[in-house]
Amino acid sequence: MARSGADLALLLLGGFRSMADAATAELSRRGFDDVRPAHEFALRAIAGGAGNASELGRRLAVTKQAAAKTVAMLEQRGYVSFETAGVSRRKRLQVTPRGHAMMKQGEAIFEELRAQWEKEIGSADLRKLEEILARLVGSTPIRLDTPGWIAQDATYRTQARPVVDEQE
Repeated sequence: MARSGADLALLLLGGFRSMADAATAELSRRGFDDVRPAHEFALRAIAGGAGNASELGRRLAVTKQAAAKTVAMLEQRGYVSFETAGVSRRKRLQVTPRGHAMMKQGEAIFEELRAQWEKEIGSADLRKLEEILARLVGSTPIRLDTPGWIAQDATYRTQARPVVDEQE
């Protein structure tokens, strides 16, 4: 019996959660015990140009207050700092060397987790899984700095694929 569409969505989410949880645990073992996946999203947004809490909030689809709280926590833990930038002398958020080190470790850990999956299901099956998911997701880049997508209004996602009835 075929699984439901909701089951498929939960399997995909479960795959993400499995990898994200394993990566978080391994980051902790490697000395970054104070970060969670949401912090990675924030660091990537800051590295990509979100220079203040307002910009970060827009990129993460959270309130300015929530973004400011995240920034304060990341600054306290040494992952970001404020640097004076340009003629205006405005302070802009920057990822610190510690923040970049954590992001680099995170990338390495995900490569290790991918290798574990490859060992579990085999190279051919993993490659096929990746090809199928890439085909289903499409060529639009996945933004790693926007975890709030799930709460956004559908009109915001202009690239969303419509559901097509096969009987039409």
